[in-house]
Amino acid sequence: MATIRPLIVIVGPTASGKTALAITLAKRYDGEVICADSRTVFRDMNIGTAKPTAEEMQGIPHWGLDLTQPGKRFTAAAFQSYARDVIADIRSRGKVPIMVGGTGLYVDGVLFNYQYPSEPTSQERAYFEQLSLEELYRYCVEHGIQLPVNDKNKRHLIHAALRNGTEPQRNKQLHTDTYVYGIAVANSVLQQRIQIRTEHMFEDGVVEEAKQLGEMYGWDNEAMTSNIYPLLHAYLQGKTTRQQVMETFMTRDRQLAKRQLTWFRRNPYIQWGHSDDILRSVEELFTTEQ
Repeated sequence: MATIRPLIVIVGPTASGKTALAITLAKRYDGEVICADSRTVFRDMNIGTAKPTAEEMQGIPHWGLDLTQPGKRFTAAAFQSYARDVIADIRSRGKVPIMVGGTGLYVDGVLFNYQYPSEPTSQERAYFEQLSLEELYRYCVEHGIQLPVNDKNKRHLIHAALRNGTEPQRNKQLHTDTYVYGIAVANSVLQQRIQIRTEHMFEDGVVEEAKQLGEMYGWDNEAMTSNIYPLLHAYLQGKTTRQQVMETFMTRDRQLAKRQLTWFRRNPYIQWGHSDDILRSVEELFTTEQ
């Protein structure tokens, strides 16, 4: 019987270098990359979500990108089902699946085989969607529902309210042949990378991208109310300056990085290290496999 190729998982905060490391590993060990990112699943949202370009992919197949159009719902359960199929397909061709991303719920849903509750009805969802951020927050507090890590995000509060405080059932241990690595980056280095990436977004045309997306899908659809896009909407309306948008977005990305680290540090199976440390660990893994 052929040996099952290991599932390599790379996690870490935004701008920590996860994609570059995953591509390096894929080139060395004949792998394919699965992106576990709740922002890059949307088509046409490329620059603002820091989606890897064709040049950055270096010919390595990437899965998990452009799965739906902005405004369409795409759940963690949908990603889990998709990722399972892709991992099985990659392994069936004798290649190594490498899952990379910063969306903790996407990653953990695959790692720990989450059993998600049934989908809420359209009426239930419509009720919570018409509530304001403050009303959603108050509803969760009054009903004893645990607030999400980012309780300033309306989408996360709606999700918490719809779950009514219940959490998905999950395995306590990883699947066999699964290895999870977390990129450790000094805070000063991470902040510098966030700044450089933000500058590159503007140089690459994120303002023009946002304008086109607003015209194509509308500014009020869910995908356009997060990330950098609402800031750019205000900029295009003349309500703020380019520099203010950049500063606010960098602050939000730093806050995102903290939330991501808080999430991933709860996972005892993650082996943390710098990129070079992870490369050595994976090399030892494949040496042992042979």
